Amino acid sequence: MTPKILTELPPLALTPGQRVYFASDFHLGAPDATTSRERERRIVRWLDMAARDAAAIYLLGDIFDFWFEYKHAIPRGFSRLQGKLAELTDAGLPITLFTGNHDMWMFGYFTQEMGIPILREQVSQRMGDKLFHIGHGDGLGPGDFAYKRLMKPVFGSRFTQWLFARLHPNLGIGIANRWSRHSRLQNGAADATYFGEDEWLLVYCRELEKRQHHDYYVFGHRHLPLDVAVAPGSRYINLGEWVNYCSYGVYDGNELVLREFEG
Repeated sequence: MTPKILTELPPLALTPGQRVYFASDFHLGAPDATTSRERERRIVRWLDMAARDAAAIYLLGDIFDFWFEYKHAIPRGFSRLQGKLAELTDAGLPITLFTGNHDMWMFGYFTQEMGIPILREQVSQRMGDKLFHIGHGDGLGPGDFAYKRLMKPVFGSRFTQWLFARLHPNLGIGIANRWSRHSRLQNGAADATYFGEDEWLLVYCRELEKRQHHDYYVFGHRHLPLDVAVAPGSRYINLGEWVNYCSYGVYDGNELVLREFEG
């Protein structure tokens, strides 16, 4: 599939000393409540660190291992993260949240309660003098036909969402949590394998680069921290995940680099 050229978001201006932070694939809720809560505390510490000099923070999807917003209910837990996000946005820090394949059933809650825009597709945005292409990364590039042709259309449909909303939250969230235990996070030996020139997101980046130059392509989903050349002057950065790596990206106005939080 030929990548489409997307309309750019408004440029993000950086003043000297400001940075932009990127993270993805926290998978809060997995694999159990105890380890998820400790990970959540670490994420809150990371947000506190980032907020000291951040011009903006981008969270690139699969923040939760499962998320569904009922009209009058949301999944239990994650109060530390939500409180910190509300605190930062109330202080005027721009935070942007992308949906991933695990939390695509976000609707209006984060926008209404915290002023955080929810993006469902990859976007381009100029930051300083660099052009970024940003998204979660699911369904892009070659392969993964079962997800592209079955799972994403089914779970992304309004009818499926309407049906799921008819389930009592105890039943619906219980079913979803059992399903998530069999996700790629728990059965992801392939996540530790780098596929070289066959990396599907790298293939996607190179196809898009032929049509429109970007300095950086930033994605999650892959679960493996990667920094790979796309073309001269262009790099593909995968942010990895927070179950094993606690990796994130930081852009200082000149260069985007991968780092690991708290070792």
